[in-house]
Amino acid sequence: MTDSTPTSRVRRWLRVALAALAIVVGILVLQRLGKADVCSDAEAVAGMLVQQMIEHGQTWFPLANGSIPISTPPLFHWTALVIDRSLGITHVTAANLRLPSAIFAIATAIMTMLFAAGAISLEAGVLAGLALAGSYQFINLARVGDADMALTFFEALALFSFLSWMRARDRRGAIFGNAGRGFLYLLAVALGLAVLAKGPVGALLPGVAIVIFMAAERRARQILAMLDPGVIIVGIAIASSWYLACYFSGRSALLAHQIEFENIGRFDGVMGSMPPWFYVAPILLNSVPFSLLVPIAVVTALRSRRRNDEAKVEATDDQHARESVRLCAIFWIVTVLFFSLAAYKRSDYLLPLWPPSAVMLSWWILTMPPHQARRTATATFIAIGALLIVFNLIYVPHSESDSCGGDSYRPVAEEIARVVEPDAPVYLFGFRDEPAPLVFYLDRGVHLLAGRLGDAPPGYVLVPESIWQRNQQTALDLEPVLTSEHGSHRLVLLRHGKSYASRF
Repeated sequence: MTDSTPTSRVRRWLRVALAALAIVVGILVLQRLGKADVCSDAEAVAGMLVQQMIEHGQTWFPLANGSIPISTPPLFHWTALVIDRSLGITHVTAANLRLPSAIFAIATAIMTMLFAAGAISLEAGVLAGLALAGSYQFINLARVGDADMALTFFEALALFSFLSWMRARDRRGAIFGNAGRGFLYLLAVALGLAVLAKGPVGALLPGVAIVIFMAAERRARQILAMLDPGVIIVGIAIASSWYLACYFSGRSALLAHQIEFENIGRFDGVMGSMPPWFYVAPILLNSVPFSLLVPIAVVTALRSRRRNDEAKVEATDDQHARESVRLCAIFWIVTVLFFSLAAYKRSDYLLPLWPPSAVMLSWWILTMPPHQARRTATATFIAIGALLIVFNLIYVPHSESDSCGGDSYRPVAEEIARVVEPDAPVYLFGFRDEPAPLVFYLDRGVHLLAGRLGDAPPGYVLVPESIWQRNQQTALDLEPVLTSEHGSHRLVLLRHGKSYASRF
């Protein structure tokens, strides 16, 4: 926060900068969004689930390829459904699969800038926007069809809603018992939707951070003011809606899969295990150089409490700015500790840290350097942010195009679609697992075959060329109709049964 109040002309230019940054984030996340093929299993499975919703009407409990249950509550997939229905889209592509994440990212950036501008200063709003636009991890994951950006938006909304409620209550005084009550309802909605985005962890981490913050700030009595029956009912109703739908519709297996495997299993090691120090490199290096500064800003934000106590007297706005960054710092630490203790780890789990990190960075740059160095520090931050925006603009789409390494399944699926009848069964043989990107692009149910290739049922069988060479002497009833060579994918499509020979 600068010591001098900006003139009206400066404020006007800062508002223009905020709007410009929102447009910049939009360009970064939307440009060439569908050019790169879907290559990762996680994105492909999400795509198959969205296909079931949009193309086959399975709105509540979709199954990818008829057997793979949804791994998170379906808020991300519902968002894709609403967007596609609104735009009249009836077929899922890489672009519209990723569009919900891009929209959530734009909304997150705008919300973070507005919060920083209101809680700290207009300059802070601009710097927070630069931090997000310059963050490689934030921009990169905004272009992936997965639930992480939806979770990021709603966790940030929960934190910012709580801080806005606290600020409104402090400003109006205790005699106004309902001061900022709308922010409490917004907090409940945000926590509920965070659960529908990624499971109970979506409400757990912001909730724990808020409780710790209230205790540390000696605001424990205000916790009672948050226990509004209407607010609690709204939050629980939203958070539990899909789980209750599973229970009352008799889908106990899906409910058990969600709770025991997807939630508890990630924590106790069923899904795999990584060392506790796994996150050190992602924390420091996911968006250099901004990511190197974030831990410093976290420590400084936490120490600002002590500085407040020493000063004894502090302006209300500055006090709320410091409280805002302290909650952001507590949320950052709670999230890192939680996922470090969990057995299964992914660097993508750190994505929700970027909105609060952007707020902390903006506050740190504007308040921590010596007064005479603040203008230089701010100018340097802006220059670095501008360079990182250019980097993200060029590098992110380029790296996406190279992510498949020339091994995309899209051309394979297109060749198969030209050969195989729409209603003909397709099977896979010789694959360790169902290749999710191939199934996504085939956009039809396929099944893995076990046993002998010669025992395949009537229909079409797709096998790796090496497997076909070893088994063709024992599978004389299967006729090769297509050999596809794209990158390392050398596949042979076999036909079994004369009823499928009419097109040849």
